[in-house]
Amino acid sequence: MTHNNSAQGYVADPRNENVLVYVDGNLVPRSKATVSIFDSGFVLGDGIWEGLRLIDGRIVQLEAHLDRLYEGATSIALDIGRSRDKLKAAIHATLDANGMKDGAHIRLMVSRGLKSTPNQDPRFVIGKATLVIVAEYKAPKPEAKAKGLALFTSTFRTSSPDVFDLRLNSHSRLNLIQALIQAINAGADEALMLDPRGFVASCNSTNFFVIRGRELWTSTGSFSFKGLTQRAVIDSWRANGGAVFEKDFTLAEAYSADEAFVTGTLGGVTPVVRIDGRMIGAGKPGPVTAEVSDVYREWILH
Repeated sequence: MTHNNSAQGYVADPRNENVLVYVDGNLVPRSKATVSIFDSGFVLGDGIWEGLRLIDGRIVQLEAHLDRLYEGATSIALDIGRSRDKLKAAIHATLDANGMKDGAHIRLMVSRGLKSTPNQDPRFVIGKATLVIVAEYKAPKPEAKAKGLALFTSTFRTSSPDVFDLRLNSHSRLNLIQALIQAINAGADEALMLDPRGFVASCNSTNFFVIRGRELWTSTGSFSFKGLTQRAVIDSWRANGGAVFEKDFTLAEAYSADEAFVTGTLGGVTPVVRIDGRMIGAGKPGPVTAEVSDVYREWILH
């Protein structure tokens, strides 16, 4: 299977055909990993998830990811039904069963569980939340970092917390998928999304930064994801003596940036070289982005 250049693109790995998937306490071959059509996640997208990265035997920012998962569950009144330690044990059991030590990406998914009938009402849930853990060997496509990504500004806006809180890592992603479809049809790799006021928010699956001089600018987070890689980039750059501003900025300011990049769990720091057909800076991955990437990687591994 081939995937075009994308912030979510990865190198195909034949080992993934034989991975075992964790489904509610059982480890099963991926071809047999199923949930019911009456599951809340399938019926409504009623669930939450986390993407985790295994590097050199360590799950990057594990505690922060679990904090976000449990916070999200609380916000939608979803009882995960497992303690934090049980959840960690399930993740490690999945990695151990697959003999994974490095270069794995883990998708941890929790839905509200099985329903007696397909409707919205959470009172029709039977039993406890559904827990699925998919661990696969995934490496970002090297050409994404070597060539950089092209973004397209979508007409779909990110939403405010009273409409749909993007800081909740929900299974419901349709608005973001619609934005990505626009970007793909426009020949780009990822969608850049504005907030309801017209300021730059984030991309459809990643957080967005511009570089002006040696300053990093990213959005305030009022209308975008609570990105853990974004936070690690901010913290590591500041700890290294650099300036980061979490602020409102416009598309015009993005177009005139010296460099730009996106952040995400899978890709880490990925350069952006074009937005809406316009060349950003020199139109190739820049030196400050490379430095930001090195500082971030050093930060998460120590």
